Amino acid sequence: MSDARATLTSMVRRLPKAELHCHLDGSLRPSTLFSLSVDAGLTLPASTAEALGDWMRVDDGRNLADYLARFDVTLAVMQDALSLERIAYELIADAAADGVRYIEVRFCPALDTRGGLSLDDVMTAVWRGLDRGERATGTIARVIVCALRSFPAPHALEMAELAVAFKHKGVVAFDLAGGEVGNPAHVHAAAFDFARAHDLAVTVHAGEGDGPQSIREAVHRCGANRIGHGTRLFEDTSLQSYVIDRQIPLEVCPTSNVQTRVTRTFAEHPLARYVSLGAVVTINTDNRLMSGVTLTDEYVRCATYLGYTLPTLATLSLAAFDAAFLPLQDRRRLREVAANDIALLLSEVGQSAYQP
Repeated sequence: MSDARATLTSMVRRLPKAELHCHLDGSLRPSTLFSLSVDAGLTLPASTAEALGDWMRVDDGRNLADYLARFDVTLAVMQDALSLERIAYELIADAAADGVRYIEVRFCPALDTRGGLSLDDVMTAVWRGLDRGERATGTIARVIVCALRSFPAPHALEMAELAVAFKHKGVVAFDLAGGEVGNPAHVHAAAFDFARAHDLAVTVHAGEGDGPQSIREAVHRCGANRIGHGTRLFEDTSLQSYVIDRQIPLEVCPTSNVQTRVTRTFAEHPLARYVSLGAVVTINTDNRLMSGVTLTDEYVRCATYLGYTLPTLATLSLAAFDAAFLPLQDRRRLREVAANDIALLLSEVGQSAYQP
């Protein structure tokens, strides 16, 4: 690593950040995945934690389906309360060490019930870990409950009902995730109707595995307050204008999008186009394990491949605080503290670009 890149990385790690798109089951520590798998007697594709971490990073995927296949490995160790609590706690500890002040952790609780846990058990265990992490580090953590597109419609409604039931126990939004092609969001319209009718925020994975029509459904049929990914929004200029005009935030996950072949390279990612047009763009990891990244890594890559300076990265960081699914006054307080700390950081470094 060059001296300039090392300096930039250090500055970005100190930059107060918010992460809005991070999957719990895609963000385990390799060492934890390895030890839990060994304890459970599971067969692994690697003989050490380091090798397992390398194998879990999806550098060889051809599409979103290949990327999602790795989740079979992590979900196998997420079937008991102690493991779920540990994984949730460690994610917050890792995020805090990376300068993340606020994080929304999303997952589908139905995938963690194969070991006999009830949905309430799963939610309680994860929230216990997140809350313990928040108390230990000061990093605020909240939950987004996901339903899966490929499951029958009653599943999504059940997940929406679960999210609403835990609305005052850490849950801030409802989401629809999974393979987009052949699984349109409108099939799950009742779930979104239920969530919105109970005043719960909505975000939808769209424009990642499918084209802009998927984003159109997310916005106009599901009432999305934010869009998960939104990578292919540029393919529909009318919809692009609608999203930008109404400042519907995009939860952009650039490294993940390269791995799933939605975009060819980081440098060609449309996030730069969206920023230049005035869209609300937030930078996220998606899955820290499968993508082999931290949020600092994603910001540094924005500097490396898109030419963004530290002040520009700071602007993106504040956009994520602004787009958080927190109550308005909480969001404003958190943003104000972050903005003050960012101003001090920029003053310290003289607003230098610090580009590698």
